[in-house]
Amino acid sequence: MSDKRQRAERKGRKAEQLSAIALRLKGYRILGMREKLSGGELDIIASRGDVIAFVEVKARATQDGALQAITPTNQQRILRASEQWMARHPQFADYGWRFDAMLVQPGRWPKHILDAWRV
Repeated sequence: MSDKRQRAERKGRKAEQLSAIALRLKGYRILGMREKLSGGELDIIASRGDVIAFVEVKARATQDGALQAITPTNQQRILRASEQWMARHPQFADYGWRFDAMLVQPGRWPKHILDAWRV
């Protein structure tokens, strides 16, 4: 793996860890992180009340840049992975679910966007 790729990987892991802390402080329970499924990878799976949030974490220089990095292709990948995750966890069958985003900028607290997109 190249140095550039390794730095990007470390940056992504730090952003995910910080996002998980922010979610816990907001009362979410973290059910999984970096879940790899055949449909794709889910950054964070969290629950609060009777809702499951599939949270995509994007670390960029600006919030707009982070939000724009969640492309329609990205959204479809996350949808496929979330459907697989839900099928593997029947105990959450009665829960609602949505797609959130955590936008991470250097030196700032992550911004949590509830229901960031619908598919």
